[in-house]
Amino acid sequence: MQATLPARLYGDPEAWARERGEVFARTWLFLGHEAELAAAGDWIATDVAGHRLIAVRGEDGLIRAFHNVCRHRAGPLVTGAAGSCGRELVCAYHGWRYALDGRLRAATGFGAAEGFDPRALGLLGLAVATWRGLVFAAIDPAAPLALSVAPIDALLVARGLDLALPALRRDHALDCDWKVYVENYLEGYHIDAVHPALAADLGGSDYRVRVEGDCVIQEAVGAAGSTQAGVWGWLWPNLGINVYADGAMIERMTPVGPGRTRLDYLYLGVDGRPPSDETLATSDRLTAEDAAICKAVQANLSAGAYDRGLLSPRHEIAVAWFQDRLGDIHR
Repeated sequence: MQATLPARLYGDPEAWARERGEVFARTWLFLGHEAELAAAGDWIATDVAGHRLIAVRGEDGLIRAFHNVCRHRAGPLVTGAAGSCGRELVCAYHGWRYALDGRLRAATGFGAAEGFDPRALGLLGLAVATWRGLVFAAIDPAAPLALSVAPIDALLVARGLDLALPALRRDHALDCDWKVYVENYLEGYHIDAVHPALAADLGGSDYRVRVEGDCVIQEAVGAAGSTQAGVWGWLWPNLGINVYADGAMIERMTPVGPGRTRLDYLYLGVDGRPPSDETLATSDRLTAEDAAICKAVQANLSAGAYDRGLLSPRHEIAVAWFQDRLGDIHR
């Protein structure tokens, strides 16, 4: 049996710094849906593991992504989650103005300066890719996005499922390290104990988990009559793609600091219709149940009595795979 990662890695500032650079700076990070960038100047922004990112639709129709930082003295280009900037991005600190393609248009009020070349001070750009309408950016991608998402894409094709349009965003703060929540997501072992209503709804169906490439696929086989029947895909390092017959929910497990996580939910619905009140209530209940157990696990990991445990070879295959990848980084 495989031993777990040591408890010290959960909430440790040094581990956090290493994961920022070795995990989140080298993979595709989900930003939003291209329908949220309908017109030139529309933008969406977020932070993932301290990386502050923005995507904007250009006047040529292309989506580009940048670090949300002015090249002058690191002021923010935008604040908030979404909006429209018109025909240019303007730093909120000193008013430097950038074209939507990232070129410095005007160092407002800067004056003459020897050696100043505006062509060398465009915004810091990122790689951009889309998949089924979802927009991703990467600082230094290790592989093409299409290769990373291929197992989930193949499953959606096989099941005849698609991703609908964005309908609603919600977020939840969690008092745990991002790894605690991801590991909770990657197994169904806890469902009976933590989610009794979900367990009853699934009705003893065969819960299967498998790892393919950068993805983990989870299915409740035989739960066709369940309101929770569907496909749960997870993409390294922090994205859940939960697809049902009547919509989907994109779940980004966003690290915000050592021992702190934010869940960013983007609900997708047919024709952009938001989920029903019943669906949202179910989602909130499951999130609250997971948040409570993850908070308790984090407290125990930080208490000092527990160092390592063991992983079930039957139920925690994906957790073992996830911990193996992180273990390589922390050796």
